[in-house]
Amino acid sequence: MNELRRIRRSWRACNASRTVPGAAPRTGWSDAKHHIARSRSVGLSGCLAALTVCVTLVVSAPACGADTAASSSSAAPGLAPESSGFRQAAERERDAETLQTLTAEGRLLLSRDHVTLPAYDYCSMAVSAAERGDFRDSVEAAARALVMAQRADNADLAALSKRDLAIAYSYAGDLADAEKYAQEALASTPKAPEQVFAPANKVLGDVALRRGHPQDALAAYNRALETASPRYRPLVLLSITNAQIAAGDTADARKTFDSASPPPTAELAPAYRRIEGNLLLAEGKPEDARNAFNALLKESSSGDANYDRLWAHEGIGRADLVLGDKGRAREAYLLAVDDSEKIRARFRSDEFKTGLFGDTQSVFEKAIALTVEVGDYASAWSLSERSRARALLDVVRNRVDAGVDDRQLNGDVPGLDVVRNSLKPNEAIVEYHSLEKSIVVWVIRNEGLKGYTLSIARADMDAAVTDIRNAIVRRRPAAITYGDKLYALLIAPLGLRENERLIIVPHGPLHYLPFQALHGPDGFLIQRHPIALEPSASVAVQLEARERQVASNLVAFGNPTIAPAYALPGAEAEVRGIAPLFARNEVFLQASATRVSFRDNAPAGRVLHVATHAEADTIDPLHSRILLAPATQPADGPDSLLAKDIYNLKLDNVSLVTLSACETGLGRIARGDEILGFTRAFFYAGAGSLIVSMWPVADESSALTMRTFYSQLADGHEAIDAMRTAQLTVMQNPRFAHPFFWAPFDLMGGWRLSIAR
Repeated sequence: MNELRRIRRSWRACNASRTVPGAAPRTGWSDAKHHIARSRSVGLSGCLAALTVCVTLVVSAPACGADTAASSSSAAPGLAPESSGFRQAAERERDAETLQTLTAEGRLLLSRDHVTLPAYDYCSMAVSAAERGDFRDSVEAAARALVMAQRADNADLAALSKRDLAIAYSYAGDLADAEKYAQEALASTPKAPEQVFAPANKVLGDVALRRGHPQDALAAYNRALETASPRYRPLVLLSITNAQIAAGDTADARKTFDSASPPPTAELAPAYRRIEGNLLLAEGKPEDARNAFNALLKESSSGDANYDRLWAHEGIGRADLVLGDKGRAREAYLLAVDDSEKIRARFRSDEFKTGLFGDTQSVFEKAIALTVEVGDYASAWSLSERSRARALLDVVRNRVDAGVDDRQLNGDVPGLDVVRNSLKPNEAIVEYHSLEKSIVVWVIRNEGLKGYTLSIARADMDAAVTDIRNAIVRRRPAAITYGDKLYALLIAPLGLRENERLIIVPHGPLHYLPFQALHGPDGFLIQRHPIALEPSASVAVQLEARERQVASNLVAFGNPTIAPAYALPGAEAEVRGIAPLFARNEVFLQASATRVSFRDNAPAGRVLHVATHAEADTIDPLHSRILLAPATQPADGPDSLLAKDIYNLKLDNVSLVTLSACETGLGRIARGDEILGFTRAFFYAGAGSLIVSMWPVADESSALTMRTFYSQLADGHEAIDAMRTAQLTVMQNPRFAHPFFWAPFDLMGGWRLSIAR
């Protein structure tokens, strides 16, 4: 919105070089961009990657390279110095996912494989994994092929592996890496150019189209057409049609579409019908388009019936909107929502092959917008909750072991009365849903629900959140200015009550926003309200129903022995420091901090404290991993506990998991849902509460935060109040007055948790 743009221009004028190394791009936090902790098999002296990339699960964080307050005193007025950790992070970000890094990873993977396959089989594995949506598996298979190509000096295999990397990253939404590897593939010398050049050029076209550059997409697609095989040609023609529609060239789009018809296979028939409907809409023929989408509805059959019906109903809804019938359009979108919930989730590569790039969350967004437009905020809230459950299920179902509870993963959306009755009189759920042109907010108290629509476009909020985070992480005074503006936009209109506990449910870019650091006329938000975050109101109710007062029993892991560059002595000191605060404690340090010891002992603690490097994988969140010591020393690299492994742990007795220090709360945002990675994994394994961090932290302020928090819990205070007290205690130290020091930690989940005295 205009106010956000003005403040951003002002901030740029006073600091033209403010961008934090590794910060998310202006295209939006929700794009599943290429920020993933990538340096998985090389030595690290700081966090494993740049901002929004690595996560280091460590309470005291000298390894993250963040300066303490004392070290910032020599900075020039108004400027905080960049720490060595930030400089190292920037260097790692530039090298991340390069061929050098991937080949190093491929060598480690091959060395650990019990059976080595024929080289070209890894290319087949990469394609197959990408087709089913296992993007990290696809990248790892291609990395193996790349290593074998280098060992054998096989230029053809190298070309195919780079093609496969381009496809995997494109499907995963990592457009920058997709573009890079497509160009690498085009510079190679394959034996069969049609197998490499046509797919690589098509990837470049897909990247351009998704970035909103249809003319560039058309140029790339036409290059793909030059070398496309007869089997691949129809896919390229469909992509050209989509690009021509996007460019407004309906005449050429019609010619291209007609030349591609009829579909060569039954599998492509629904895509052809959907593109036909889109083309008719672009040609100004909404009634004909509606008929085309109705035909798709009637033709939907067996296996993917609900999937095809979803897009048929969505198309009908768009046609009805053009026809001016919003009531009928809303009904169509609600039917599409119902279709979405009937889909047994699996990745639909057809969407990407044909350039349609379907996003089921866009269906929920339109249904919510149309419902809010008629003033029905209660129904819109229910749709928002359903969208969050749907997004999680789409990511997780069929991708973890069969023992995971399917209903638990989906999550039943409770009625509004159930949510209201779970709240005390001094508590309010503040739930946000970011739409393209606005943000819908619901404030739920035990006496009822109020709805608000804030005129803030998603792109503007993306940029504003990036800016405040950059200002905080660089310890700039402008962090307060941004906090003022965002408070006025997001908090002031809601009429919150003094000292009311806020249970905040973020959405989209707001997952990256430190709400406690928003600044109003009476100070920071945390000074007026205790704050906890939740993935959704539904999850909040489920987590709050778990045991609230737990035994003083700690299990902690820290400083696993991997290699000298991975050493975390500060983390080890922190674990040793907090252990005496508990009546019972069991500590696993250095060589004893293994994956087996974690699996066997983590479930026994009521409080689980993890102080080791970790990586948040935004290419494939279920491959986010905690790095532990291998059972055999000396180590050839870390042993990894994946997020999908955590889903299969039984942590029903664990009430609090602390993952503190460098960005443990970050990961990929699935539109309509929370950040995916460790948070859902631990919640669905049984944990009731989490503490995570949102940026690299300083050693002293982090230690003070944790000591105060645990001491408050031990004194019988509830977690939401304990975290507030901890943050205020750090804030009151003049050395730690900037939000960088006191605001990085978020409490998620059961906010009323306490430890029995």
